[in-house]
This record gives sequence, structure tokens and C-alpha cells, in this order.
Amino acid sequence: MKCRKLALRHPSRQNRDMTSRDVTQLLPRAPTHRMVTSFSDWAHILAFGAIGWPWLLRSLSGGTKAEKRALLDRLALPHDALPNLGSWKADTALLHLIVDKIEALRPQMVVELGAGATSLVTARALQLHGGGRLTSFDQHGDFVAATRGWLAEHGLSADLRVAALIPAPGDWPGYWYDIDALPERIDMLVIDGPPWTIHPFVRGSAECLFDRIPVGGLVMLDDGVRPGERVIAARWKRRWPNFGFHLVRNGTKGTLVAERRS
Repeated sequence: MKCRKLALRHPSRQNRDMTSRDVTQLLPRAPTHRMVTSFSDWAHILAFGAIGWPWLLRSLSGGTKAEKRALLDRLALPHDALPNLGSWKADTALLHLIVDKIEALRPQMVVELGAGATSLVTARALQLHGGGRLTSFDQHGDFVAATRGWLAEHGLSADLRVAALIPAPGDWPGYWYDIDALPERIDMLVIDGPPWTIHPFVRGSAECLFDRIPVGGLVMLDDGVRPGERVIAARWKRRWPNFGFHLVRNGTKGTLVAERRS
């Protein structure tokens, strides 16, 4: 797959606010371009939305103020670096878990799908623990530019790229990132996009990157307790027996963690 090159404009204060300081909404941002949604896809979105509304409402809480302060103290970042979390943004449980895994494994290459709070925390954790590199993809050009500026405010950098959404590969429904120029080896893959409002199974296509993960490498899927992600997990377990899967239920949304075994 090839990554479409889009022009990025300089992040204004308003864009940085969008990234880090806005009040969290229930639903993620709308796509930047028109996407064709079949009747079957709409049926899945409506059905899983009806089933999953308790998880969506619960996810509005991104963690307590104490948990957020503990995370930022752990990373030696100012207490206003992550003022609003939850819903389509990461919660403190996922962010703590990312730091835990980076501290333990010292990955040299982390790939992230869906930029934002995870980008800041991952980049800082890599800076503190082993000096690895983060490559992150998101479909919103202004969001990528804003996140790049946000990281720079805290002395951090990452390879942040715009990736348009194209029809999903293989037998997965919905859309997927149009990405290319990926490293052959990915030590940690963090999946926090695209949003479920495209299709409840939209993140299943991330398996196209699993062959790049070495023995001992990790996959981390956010929102692991949602019904759609549970279907994805069941399919992945059947297709990838060389990975060990377990669901970490901390926080409001849960995280599916998979480690590649020999």
C-alpha cells in the first residue's frame, strides 16, 4: 500500500487546542472526504452502536486527575500536558500501559495508527527508555500538523504522517490507512484508529502489519472491551496462532495485547 502525500499547514494555536485541550466529545471527528458506506456496513454500525453505547458512555472518562498526574510525573511532563482524555482519545490506563511496555521492552521502532495523546506519551517514553523511534499515521492532515507542534512544545519529535483512508484490504470491511515506507521490523504496534464509526471492525486490517513484528514484539489494540474489537480479537486469534493474546481490563476501555511467540 502507498501513502498519499498531503500538504500540511503550520499548526496554529487553535489546531493545537484541538489536539490536546478541547473538551472530549462522544464521537470522533468526521472523515475528511466522502466515503461510500454499504447497506451492510450501515447495519453493522447501527447494530454495534446500539449494543456498545454503555462502553461508549463509560469511555468518556479518561481517568482520574490523580491518575493523570501520576502519568505525567512518571514522564516528567507538566501537569497541563494532557488535560482532556477519554472517548475517542486514549485514557490513562492505555497510556500507563504503553509506558510500562516501552520501559520493559525498550523497543527501537514503534508504529502507531491514530495520532494524539498516545503520540506524546509514546515519544516521551521512548526518549526516556532506550531512545527508540515512533512512526505515527492519521487521516487528518491538520491533526497531524497540530500533534507535531504539540510534541515540539515538549521537546519531542516523531515521524508523523498523513495517511488517507482507502477501501480496506483483504476480507475486512470499511476503510484502512493508505500507508507505505514502513520499516521491515516493528517492535510495538499501537492501534488507536481508524474510528469505529467507519465500521465496528475497521481496525481488523491492522493484521496486514503483523508479519513485521518480531518474536517478543507487541500489538496493542485500544478499546479492547468493545463488541467490535472482541470480534476482531476472535478472528485474529484464529488467524495468528503464533501470537499470544490477552485482554487487559484496566481503565474505561480495555486494551487487547498480543505478543509474538517463537
